[in-house]
Amino acid sequence: MVRPHLPLNALRAFEASARHLSFTRAAVELCVTQAAVSHQVKSLEEQLKVALFKRLPRGLMLTAEGESLLPVLCESFDRIALALGRFDGGHYREVLTVGAVGTFAVGWLLPRLADFRERHPFIDLRLSTNNNRVDVAAEGLDFAIRFGTGAWHGVEAMRLLEAPLSVLCTAQIARQLQSPADVLKQTLLRSYRTDEWPEWFENAGLPANSLVANSVVFDSSLAMMEAALQGAGVALAPPMMFSRQLDAGDIRQPFDIGIVTGSYWLTRLQSRTETSAMAVFRDWLIGQLDRLAV
Repeated sequence: MVRPHLPLNALRAFEASARHLSFTRAAVELCVTQAAVSHQVKSLEEQLKVALFKRLPRGLMLTAEGESLLPVLCESFDRIALALGRFDGGHYREVLTVGAVGTFAVGWLLPRLADFRERHPFIDLRLSTNNNRVDVAAEGLDFAIRFGTGAWHGVEAMRLLEAPLSVLCTAQIARQLQSPADVLKQTLLRSYRTDEWPEWFENAGLPANSLVANSVVFDSSLAMMEAALQGAGVALAPPMMFSRQLDAGDIRQPFDIGIVTGSYWLTRLQSRTETSAMAVFRDWLIGQLDRLAV
């Protein structure tokens, strides 16, 4: 793009004056004289052939033209300041924005983030969590880590790992589960995916359409497991993502029966050009997964 001559000093003088509605206060901010600020603004008005301010006895008032120009300049100067602020000790700090389904974020990613930060201190990772429903484009994400089959429209997906679902509950409830059929006497905690418990029943040798006295539906496995920890019922969740609670004895896995309903995937828009920070994060994830396989 061929740009016309940009009178940066004049634009900066106008932006500061417009925020303060005062040439004097703008001059203090810019460490110049009031006359210099007034001159720069005047030269900008002459170049644009419009008045940007109405000069009042006590201060300034923006004209319609000034009001239309101010937000553009504020955003531009803020972005320049942000970009310059990313230089740290001779390095450029890159921002990486990742969205992740909450279960994976808390159960797998967070315990490993210290390693990522130690290896890549000049990448600022911004992590947001979701319940597996995410709009990568609308949320401005570089990557989204999701659970499913990997078939999302317009998305490039790299499979990370499977996380089989199994029955998890407190020790007190586990003592009441002598056989898989005893699960039917408990309150079932489940996700919005209605096929999970029937599939587990079938794998456990029970009729897939087994009648259940009651159940509670959650839109988050984290909330579901919190309910299980409080003794509200038995959950069907991935033990891999709750290994700390299992190791601590806070929850138990009474049966070695699991089902695979999908995998965790690292996804990005096909239209999104991979940045160096994205490549580093992807390679780090692969390295962490290789360590699991050893």
